[in-house]
Amino acid sequence: MRSLGIITMIFATIMVSCNTDKSKTEVENPELTKTEQKSDTLTKHLKPFNPELPTIGLLMYNGVLQSEVIATSDVFAKPTEDGKQLFNVVSIAETENQITTEEGMHFVPDFTFENCPKLTVLFVPSAYDMYAQVHNKKIVNFIKEKNKETEYTVSNCAGAQLIGKSGIADGHKIVTWIGGGKQLQIDYPNLRVQNDSLVTFVQDGKFLSSNGNLASYISYLIKLT
Repeated sequence: MRSLGIITMIFATIMVSCNTDKSKTEVENPELTKTEQKSDTLTKHLKPFNPELPTIGLLMYNGVLQSEVIATSDVFAKPTEDGKQLFNVVSIAETENQITTEEGMHFVPDFTFENCPKLTVLFVPSAYDMYAQVHNKKIVNFIKEKNKETEYTVSNCAGAQLIGKSGIADGHKIVTWIGGGKQLQIDYPNLRVQNDSLVTFVQDGKFLSSNGNLASYISYLIKLT
């Protein structure tokens, strides 16, 4: 059995080597290079902005948890079975410069605070340390202004701190990350903070919030339906 495993590994290595050599040959062959250019999938995967579709806006900033960025697009950017686009899914940051997530990936925003289109839904994600965001007047003011036009405003995890700072959800129920509710209530007494050890997701009027992480998908999927 051990010999069979070794043989399998050798065979796999050979196959990889063959594929590697083939790739080199294709690059060196001008005709194959032209074919590769014609079959480039970049254009295929670009989602055109359609002003007639609902627009989902995802706020981004340095240190954002990338799972909350990816979860939004994972739910809303999916087309129908016949390839029909249902939503515009756009990312927004303070400037056009790339942002760096908590996990170290680099994301380039589609829009800035200055040229952001009208949003149907604004998603406010979180970071492990929200101090810089809560004390950034431009971010807080952006949330205030966009909330005037959105049908729904959603926060995940510690993104609830930005909602609290903006004052847009005063008097409404909200939930944050597990263990963060007590301090959120102290910092923003006008919020009706729910018990985060019992409540995963809550909707109160146009405001939706969740514990974050995988629970982010709950708010996204409910909003989708």
